[in-house]
Amino acid sequence: MTTSDYSRKRAFTLVFTFLAGLLILFIVAPIGGMFLHTQWPQMASTLADGEVTGSIILTLMIAMMTTLIVGIFAIPLAYLLARHHFYGKILVNAIIDLPIVIPHAAAGIALLSILSKQSLLGGVAESLGFHFVGHPVGIGFAMAFVSVPFLVNAARDGFASLPLQYEQAAVSLGASRWRVFYTIALPLARRSILSGMVMMFARGISEFGAVVIIAYYPMVSSVLIFERFGAYGLNYARPIALLVILVSLVIFILLRSIGGRRYV
Repeated sequence: MTTSDYSRKRAFTLVFTFLAGLLILFIVAPIGGMFLHTQWPQMASTLADGEVTGSIILTLMIAMMTTLIVGIFAIPLAYLLARHHFYGKILVNAIIDLPIVIPHAAAGIALLSILSKQSLLGGVAESLGFHFVGHPVGIGFAMAFVSVPFLVNAARDGFASLPLQYEQAAVSLGASRWRVFYTIALPLARRSILSGMVMMFARGISEFGAVVIIAYYPMVSSVLIFERFGAYGLNYARPIALLVILVSLVIFILLRSIGGRRYV
């Protein structure tokens, strides 16, 4: 490499590093500001607040269960979209992406139209003594609605990136389609699927607009932060927000580490 080539490469790297650093600073600065303005006695009292810890645990559990359950349906859909061409495929992809772009308050209203006791599904549940509205299951529906596109899209791209010859060769040797999926496609696409599940889980944790319409109580962490901010002000809401961020950061580091070097 000549001196001029080295200089151009160094300049390129410096410019990109500078731009990347500004973006990282944009993300880190607000969180750093929370650390600087949070009094540690307040943090200790927040950790001792049963409502806060219970809300965070509830949020994590609902988001995790929602991701695992919805994954049973999302992964087959992603495989079909990656491996099959059919009439209306563009429309299906557009429908999958729709929850990302619509206002999440509108998503909550849409879900309420099928989960409230006036709807068919909600009415049947009501007759059996079950209520979606104001229940963790209703919260799970809200989280799933706004977050499932992340799992479907990541899994679809993962399946689509796999060489089709692997599966064709297995079929030609007598393997069933079920066996091809479980022994070839699913293991090879596992990193993309795991990444999509992490993103779906993360999006579920952060959801507010759809959740607050379906269930103000029991309070998930996003609703609790909003409630404390509205009732008591910034000084009472900030420690909860900081605690949620720290818990989320630890969880995401662990999940990325489990996913392998590609996601670290």
